[in-house]
Amino acid sequence: MNETPAQVLDSLLAQRHSCRAFLPQQVERATIESVLRTAQRAASWCNSQAWQVNVLSGEATERLRTKLIAAERAGEGGATDFPFPHDYRGVYLDRRRDCGFRLYSAVGVERGDKEGYARQTLENFRFFGAPHVAILTSDPGLGVYGAVDVGGYVQVVLLAMQAHGLGAIPQAALAHQAALIKQELGIDAERPMVCGISFGYEDTAHPANGFRTTRAPLEQAVQFVDA
Repeated sequence: MNETPAQVLDSLLAQRHSCRAFLPQQVERATIESVLRTAQRAASWCNSQAWQVNVLSGEATERLRTKLIAAERAGEGGATDFPFPHDYRGVYLDRRRDCGFRLYSAVGVERGDKEGYARQTLENFRFFGAPHVAILTSDPGLGVYGAVDVGGYVQVVLLAMQAHGLGAIPQAALAHQAALIKQELGIDAERPMVCGISFGYEDTAHPANGFRTTRAPLEQAVQFVDA
């Protein structure tokens, strides 16, 4: 029996997860273009389509990976174009901790192992071994709503990648090195960097890909107002 469109969407969302270990195999350019062509249908305020995307492959990925790791080890960078959350409280802190504990447990990092935490954090700037990374920026004149539209675009990219059998992880962490990344890629310094997406073919045998996060039940996130 053929799945309905709603069932297909539910299935893609259920399967999708943040991939934190990749095979070295490059993704065919035609596949990448197909994903991004689908993502161009993402909704945006007044159809402004604020996103600009730089997709790195091959030597370009390796060059940026090397520079980011060196900068992080040297303690350089840290300035983001959009402010990061200043405080996690209540259920948001609980969810953040749960995600972290599941990851660290999967890769064998014990609680309190600061060196292990630092090593796993550095994986962000290694793109978790992915052969490709996409850097997403917005238009400076569109402010926070331009960034919101880029976020919507990211979700469509992730679903399209899942549909094409690719693994991917959206990475706000890369924005800590926004200035270096924009300089390296020749991106206008005035364009705010929102995030990156590392992607490729998933290494399903890696323990970092062996855990899943949970989602809150509907009643915790939605209120229906009928009168």
